[in-house]
Amino acid sequence: QVQLGESGGGLVQPGGSLGLSCTASGSIFRIISMGWYRQAPGKERELVATVNSGGAYTYADSVKGRFTISRDNALNTVYLQMNSLKAEDTAVYYCNGYIYSDYVNFSDYWGKGTLVTVSS
Repeated sequence: QVQLGESGGGLVQPGGSLGLSCTASGSIFRIISMGWYRQAPGKERELVATVNSGGAYTYADSVKGRFTISRDNALNTVYLQMNSLKAEDTAVYYCNGYIYSDYVNFSDYWGKGTLVTVSS
């Protein structure tokens, strides 16, 4: 089994910065991609940013130029640096990973989520 553990959420003022991290642990054979999604109250979960094993990055238009996703392959960890935060960035942020747990078994894993609140 694979687990994703997130950390780094909290309260920040508008214009401030916050960093999130997520580490995959357990039975990991190969990580295809890892990334972040978020869900604001009353809204559907949406993609924030992802990075795949080839080093390709994807960002939501709403966070381009403000958020940066990075990864440490040796630690099976993905980071999200969030700058110039806005009230509309307030949401529960979920780590996601497409991971092979062995040579043939592949699944889509989710963390439990970490709350980011942007408010003065």
